[in-house]
Amino acid sequence: MLGLICVDVDGTLIGTGNTVREDVWAALADARARGVRVALCSGRPAFGNALGYARRLDPDGWHVFQNGASTVNVGSGESLSEPLPEGPLTALLARARETGRLLEVYTDDDFGITHPGELARRHADLLGVPYTPKDPETLLGTRVRAQWVVPHGEAAGVLAEASPGLDVHPAGSPAMPGTLFISLTRAGIGKGSAVALIAAEYGLPLSRVMMVGDGHNDVTAMRVVGHPVAMGNADAEARAAARYHVAHVDEGGLAQAVGLALTL
Repeated sequence: MLGLICVDVDGTLIGTGNTVREDVWAALADARARGVRVALCSGRPAFGNALGYARRLDPDGWHVFQNGASTVNVGSGESLSEPLPEGPLTALLARARETGRLLEVYTDDDFGITHPGELARRHADLLGVPYTPKDPETLLGTRVRAQWVVPHGEAAGVLAEASPGLDVHPAGSPAMPGTLFISLTRAGIGKGSAVALIAAEYGLPLSRVMMVGDGHNDVTAMRVVGHPVAMGNADAEARAAARYHVAHVDEGGLAQAVGLALTL
């Protein structure tokens, strides 16, 4: 058996109804009962629905949030977070003001938004947090990640913009079709770097780790583990990075991946 299964959220754990299939929960619980560690590996922050998912998967374990900017032990509260550099963050906030686009800025346990409105409200619902708009400049604590939330029609232009000192992680959610989430972390920080941290915390070689995902922001983790798995709904980049392929998220592909992990 493998020692660690890392699980993306949107398009992997949850499908088009923003829910998790019961057979998927059962498969993950079975793996944990057999001694396999299970880590959430998400672009979402370490609060709201994602924190609930992490606690259900492994209540005393390490989990990856915010595309690797927040690596948190949800049992002890210990964090291995990576701060955003101030210069690039200042430039992003200025660009948000100039363009009128929605930029979210996150700490480990809070976030602020530049432009309140329907898009921001829908995203708060998806995250499972109250819609209480807060100015990013008022956030307390270390700011670890920024994120553009834009309609697909604007995504190409946003992705083409230079973001020096930052790594860019675009991702979507089946629960918010038509919207792209373009996450920005300190350069060199991604799901791959965070999964390597967690494996080291558990004393596991990366050859004994599985990453299950469906999108661009999962690829850095898929490339460092011994057993990368792409969901049936995965994009071309994730499919190309995978060693194994399973069914669509709405057809229980993650349960299939967990079953595979128990035979390796």
